[in-house]
Amino acid sequence: MKNNILKRYLTIIAIYTLFYALFLFFIAILFNGIFLDLLYNFLSYRLFSAINHNREAAILLVYIVGVLIISVIYVFKLSKYLALASRAITEDNDAVFGPVCPEELRDFDRQLKEFKYNLKENERARAIAEQQKNDLVVYLAHDLKTPLTSIIGYLSLLEESPDLPTEYRAKYTGIALDKAYRLETLINEFFEITRLNLQTIPTNHAPVNLTILLTQISTEFFPMLEEKGIELVNDVEEELLISADADKLARVFDNLFRNAVNYSASNTVITCSAHRREGFIEISVKNQGETIPPEKLCRIFDKFYRLDSSRASSTGGSGLGLAIAKQLVELHGGNISVQSIRGETVFTVTLPL
Repeated sequence: MKNNILKRYLTIIAIYTLFYALFLFFIAILFNGIFLDLLYNFLSYRLFSAINHNREAAILLVYIVGVLIISVIYVFKLSKYLALASRAITEDNDAVFGPVCPEELRDFDRQLKEFKYNLKENERARAIAEQQKNDLVVYLAHDLKTPLTSIIGYLSLLEESPDLPTEYRAKYTGIALDKAYRLETLINEFFEITRLNLQTIPTNHAPVNLTILLTQISTEFFPMLEEKGIELVNDVEEELLISADADKLARVFDNLFRNAVNYSASNTVITCSAHRREGFIEISVKNQGETIPPEKLCRIFDKFYRLDSSRASSTGGSGLGLAIAKQLVELHGGNISVQSIRGETVFTVTLPL
């Protein structure tokens, strides 16, 4: 704002000086006699004599008076603009400048609106971060407490009942061990999502054969597939080579396959396809089950979000699997998306070649 007003002020002074010089030139060349007659008729003899004998001083005096008048006008305008700017800042009102913003204040008005917008966005981000922190505490308390309670319960039963038959002791010990593994998995997930949020997780890029990687991961789910009567169809192109972190990509596709198995209907088909496209590789995992509503679909990659309403459900984990998958894919410069139409849900991952 200050620079704009100064530029306009100097421009006006330059224009005024030019026109004043031209005016004096024409007066001196063409209208010298007429101009002196006018001064002689309208001014007193002493004043006319003073001007006539000191023409240079009179001309300089008139010029200075003109510059002072222009300066006073701009000082007045500047004070008015500063008052408007002060009101705009203190009142938090976008309409302070009126329907037509003065030209000198346009940049200031734009910067002020950007500042207010950024301030509101930062406040909104802070509120979201605070809410996520509160959610994290709640989810941690629930998800960690559930397996921990089971472990304590079964171990207490074993301690209080030393005469339990061997088969029952083995059964309860096995259940407690399973819950302990579950607890370890949850803790690892919480640590991993924290590392991803802090962007400190390293990536070790190396040549990766996606064809072999997808085949190996899908093979690990055969027991779960057989239990639900699900058929797995692989439509994977041969020799899909990219530069990536194999361990982290394995985590991504493990989450996608696990999600597909958990939410597939019995006796259906899961299809895994992977093909080269122009400049990237497209991998999709499609399963058949219930259609995911749009309001849930748009939140499916949110941290701690689960499709089932009960966090104690056996179909899901902590709600971090897909959130971790999304961040790992983006860490590789790729993208992950999901569609669910008429009972078919498709997760699609694109990775740059």
